[in-house]
This record gives sequence, structure tokens and C-alpha cells, in this order.
Amino acid sequence: MKKALALALALAVVAVAAGIAVATPSGGVSASIVARGIAKEKVKTRGTEPYDAVTQQITIAPGGHTGWHTHPGNAIAIIKSGTLTVYEGDDPDCAPHAYNAGDVYIDPGHGHVHIGRNEGTAPLEILVTYVDVPAGGGAVRIDQPNPGNCSA
Repeated sequence: MKKALALALALAVVAVAAGIAVATPSGGVSASIVARGIAKEKVKTRGTEPYDAVTQQITIAPGGHTGWHTHPGNAIAIIKSGTLTVYEGDDPDCAPHAYNAGDVYIDPGHGHVHIGRNEGTAPLEILVTYVDVPAGGGAVRIDQPNPGNCSA
């Protein structure tokens, strides 16, 4: 299991570093990196280590989803069009949280497992900026197993 997870993470890092969209097998998600830069300021979330800040444009087709995942650090999502419905892995009630065009969803990352869905009838467009990404091409997302708390 550890070897499979390490291999999957390594492949994701290579794909992101190459600028290839990495998506879970939902059949309705595309994502491209818009910009990436290394933070060299004194304010760091990785202790004294530099980290990348990455902006990605994500499109989720109606009925599509992100798959269960977390991020290495905070993720700031601006909903450009459509509605993003988020389900939290630690919510025993699996209550949906809807974010509409113009709304901002801030995910804390660092192991916070969640899934985003497009439960609408039009494509969902999101711009996400990730901070605290390992410098030099680290993955912006880390796939996680379904936590089993909801059917979403």
C-alpha cells in the first residue's frame, strides 16, 4: 500500500512538473496550471524551506467530481461560474456546502480530506491558488480514500 501511494504521488509530481493536468478518474474534470512561483519571502508555512504558490484553472463537467483528496497547504478557490458543492471528510453528517459564482472557498489543506462536486447542469469553473506546495514541482493535491462518512 505504501509503495502504491508513493508511486502515485511520484507520478503526480512528475505530471504537475511537466505541466500536465492531473485529474481523478471522474470523467468530467480538467485542470491546467496557470502560474507557478517560488516564495522566498521571510513568511513561510514550511518552516524555513521555500515553497511554491501555484494557480490552477479547473473545469468540472455536470455530474463530475474531484475525488476525495487533500492539499499540502491552504487552497484558495474562487468560483468563476457554476456551483461547487463540497463535502468534508470529517463531517459525520456529510452536509453539502455550496459555493456559487463569485464565492470563495478556502480549504485548510494539511490533511483536510474533502470532495468537490458539480451537481449543476452547466460546467463549473474554478480558479485555485495553492500555497505551501513543496518547492520545485510538488503536487498541489494528494488523493485520499473515501473516508466512508457519506455517499457523495
